[in-house]
Amino acid sequence: MIDYTYQSVYFAYLLFAVFAAGAVYFFVRSVKDGYLGSNSEEPKYRMLQDDEQSDQQQPTGASAPRRP
Repeated sequence: MIDYTYQSVYFAYLLFAVFAAGAVYFFVRSVKDGYLGSNSEEPKYRMLQDDEQSDQQQPTGASAPRRP
């Protein structure tokens, strides 16, 4: 009789290690790129300011599509 317990346990630990390494890699990469920091919300506010400026620059009577 062949016991496949060790192969399945090794596969499960290998898969867990791959997922954990991927999570650590992307976490370190996002910290290095500045996605998680004191200025992480800056692109959102810049986008909102750009939207307000573009709405103000449209001529009166122009119907701009409203975003929900």
